[in-house]
Amino acid sequence: MSRDTTLADIQRIFRDAVLGADDAPLSAVLEPGQDAGIAVYRTTVQKSLVKALVTTFPVVQRIIGPKAFNDLAQRFVVTAPPRAAHLSAYGADFANFIVGDSDATARAPYLSGVARLEWARADSYFAADAASLESTRLANFAPDSLEGLILHLHPATRLIVSRFPILRIWEVNQPEVADVPRVEMSEAETVLVTRPGAQVVMRKLTPGDAAFIVALMSGETLGEAAEAALAAQSDFNLQAALEAHFVNATFQDA
Repeated sequence: MSRDTTLADIQRIFRDAVLGADDAPLSAVLEPGQDAGIAVYRTTVQKSLVKALVTTFPVVQRIIGPKAFNDLAQRFVVTAPPRAAHLSAYGADFANFIVGDSDATARAPYLSGVARLEWARADSYFAADAASLESTRLANFAPDSLEGLILHLHPATRLIVSRFPILRIWEVNQPEVADVPRVEMSEAETVLVTRPGAQVVMRKLTPGDAAFIVALMSGETLGEAAEAALAAQSDFNLQAALEAHFVNATFQDA
């Protein structure tokens, strides 16, 4: 080992060896024979990371099959090692990785959208707790002030927009569905993920409701968001939409 080699150098080289497939760099920092167990350690670490991805993305695995998913996950592990100490945070970049993986996109062009939905489910589940806004709270506001009201999304709320029917694809690829029916892939979907209580809920939004939530996410007022919703869908029903959002804990009681 060179006298100029720092602890940080050793840690980086060891990390690259464990997450990659090349033992050669270790020879620069270890004595002969000291790297004998690296292959076993590498296998253990990478298997644990692949298992974490299987847990978070079960529908992605079912769509392409266990072997193809394992190969895809292995490629991801090598290029995107964990950045946090807990495995529940691992996989945030998996959907983007799928977009750039020609094998995965050729097999299923909608795969990255499904991965985004599955990550949103996991991310919503582990999101911070906060009191959700209930409909009774609006009674505290004067009617003429409601239009200027700012509604804040709950920390567990996620919005996924896809040109594919990702929620339908997710639904027909559940373990209890033995025969997956044909899905019309030309239908785009916007899915809202929320967490009322400890239960993650996914809902397909109408075009108006989707525009409504996007406007609120941009910081627009309730009145401005309602106008955006009506522009996207002439028969948008604000009252019905708000009731559904209150029930499903879309908003935070700020």
